[in-house]
Amino acid sequence: MERLRLLPDPRRRRGVRHPFVAVLLVAASAVVAGARSYAALGQWSANAPQHTLARLGARAAGVLGVHVAPSATTIRRVIGLACPGGLADLTGADPVGSDSVAVDGKTARGSRQGASPAAHLLAAMTGDGRTVTQLRVPGKTNEITCFTLRFWRPAT
Repeated sequence: MERLRLLPDPRRRRGVRHPFVAVLLVAASAVVAGARSYAALGQWSANAPQHTLARLGARAAGVLGVHVAPSATTIRRVIGLACPGGLADLTGADPVGSDSVAVDGKTARGSRQGASPAAHLLAAMTGDGRTVTQLRVPGKTNEITCFTLRFWRPAT
């Protein structure tokens, strides 16, 4: 939870009802519990017990302090706004001691919205499959350019 607080909240302040970190923790908990779609994330969130929502930092409402779970729409919006590179950097593995680091680019399935193109991500992984970092490739460039600007350090 402390590491997630390091991420900046990408939402506008107006209309924010759920804490940024709480939404990320609810989504992560739902995925750990087996949710594989936004609808499943929302369903898990809606069915989560009060003590679980309290522990994940969900907001309390009303006189009784009932914890309100974020909806599937809220979870989708927050995850869509969160920087994938920032999340990967917080949870990423340390590459020290690895024999190799592989770099690969992929287009995120389901990330296309209207006229905007799908998100194209570049990930660096250790030889045993642990993610080191991940970043979004800017629209007017490609994986190779992004790699050389962000990761490549020529030997001296």
